Amino acid sequence: MSRPPLPPFTRETAAQKARMAEDAWNSRDPVRVAGAYTEDSRWRNRSEVFQGREAIVAFLTRKWEKEQEYRLIKDLWAFDGNRIAVRFQYEWHDAAGNWFRSYGNEQWEFDEHGLMRRREASINDIAIAEGSPLPLARAGPASGRRAGVGAGAVLAVKAGPLCFETPPLRGSSA
Repeated sequence: MSRPPLPPFTRETAAQKARMAEDAWNSRDPVRVAGAYTEDSRWRNRSEVFQGREAIVAFLTRKWEKEQEYRLIKDLWAFDGNRIAVRFQYEWHDAAGNWFRSYGNEQWEFDEHGLMRRREASINDIAIAEGSPLPLARAGPASGRRAGVGAGAVLAVKAGPLCFETPPLRGSSA
């Protein structure tokens, strides 16, 4: 099975790979996402370490049960040969309706067929106060809606680098 673009990556193909990952993760379909990884792919996500597509599907199923209305933006940070580093941010809410913005970095390593054989993610979460600024979003499948903003409110669309401004924490006077 081949998953173009293939390494060695150029700036264009590395950015394309990041956008493809962004679109897949925004589908919130664990099986679709897991299809981009090798059968024995190794993952570190926060403090969890696991291996294999079956474990990836189980992890993503748990993740999206907890992180409801998940919306993600990935941005190419660096690349070399068969490796890509991205930074990302995403918004989600828990079952109680509390909103969070999560920021992080990922390091990816691909096999010769363009499948990811290794993924390491470091992530931090920040509670979002109601009415705080919305994150930037790309056009297309990465765009979405956020409850509590008003009927029909859509995330702002902007191309280019992500905005990593930290919103005021819930209950702060800032």
